[in-house]
Amino acid sequence: MSLATRWHYYRRIARAYLAPGRSQLTFWHEAPEINPRATADRLGEYYMMFREKAEYAGHYDAAGIPMLDYHGVIGLQYNPIAIAQWGLANYNRFRETGDGARWQKTLKAADWLAANLEQNAHGLSVWSHHFDWEYRDTLKAPWYSGLAQGQGVSLLLRAHAHSKDEKYQRAADKAFVALTRPIAEGGVLFEDEEKNLWIEEYLVDPPTHILNGFIWALWGVFDFWLARADASAKGIFDRGVETLVHNLARFDTGYWSLYEQSGYERSGSRMKMLASPFYHRLHIVQLRVMSKLTGDARFAAVAERWEGYAQRRSNRTRALVEKSVFKLLHY
Repeated sequence: MSLATRWHYYRRIARAYLAPGRSQLTFWHEAPEINPRATADRLGEYYMMFREKAEYAGHYDAAGIPMLDYHGVIGLQYNPIAIAQWGLANYNRFRETGDGARWQKTLKAADWLAANLEQNAHGLSVWSHHFDWEYRDTLKAPWYSGLAQGQGVSLLLRAHAHSKDEKYQRAADKAFVALTRPIAEGGVLFEDEEKNLWIEEYLVDPPTHILNGFIWALWGVFDFWLARADASAKGIFDRGVETLVHNLARFDTGYWSLYEQSGYERSGSRMKMLASPFYHRLHIVQLRVMSKLTGDARFAAVAERWEGYAQRRSNRTRALVEKSVFKLLHY
């Protein structure tokens, strides 16, 4: 990251975290909560509650689609992940209350997703982010994400299941293809040297295996299998489950969880990218959902261990300090 880019990044982050008013963090950082009404045997309510996302009080465009304020040079932007989560949040509220206004918001999000699929350089249908994003390497617009593909599919399938409008199914079918193809072919899958299969949130080289994005994207694959009885979806989901089981120890520091496998250790840095307190809590909820979807108690066991980490003030303080130092050194 250049000095100018780094300066813009620090200014934007300072405004997002410290300035009064709303930022993109207002949308993302709600308390993660499992949805007790979601089940593993049918396509019903989404697996997390997303209560605050349903009540998003930030900016909306003239059509009622939420936009996130990233401040700085990025400013107001459509984020397909946020739009999918907002739609899923309102779908949950609709299923819970029968409120027709919630259903209309669900359809607004599904309509936006169906209308905004774009072909990437390999001819696959993806949801693009049309702004540069600072990560290990700056992601240059337009960039796409395994997380967006998974959660977009999850919403479209639910819109189709309730409305029976085939445009949502057609859009889900198109978007799902990227979840079946390797990155080199325009998809979002990466197979490592040990034959682990990952869905990558950010497509960078070497891949970083962001944990929360991988798990959320896997739920989209699981939903496609539930809705379509698709054998390829079941195969990808099962391989993803095995990847998680075999690699969760790599995300466990003994006192906190890692956000990703950053690759910085390969370049000589000993620091790894710890999860923020929010993402650590999210990991715990996601693992409990995985235990519910798969019946595998190993996910619940790791969730309990990580919950124990978070209950110790010394762990929380250490994680916050190390996370802050990492961001200063590498972003």
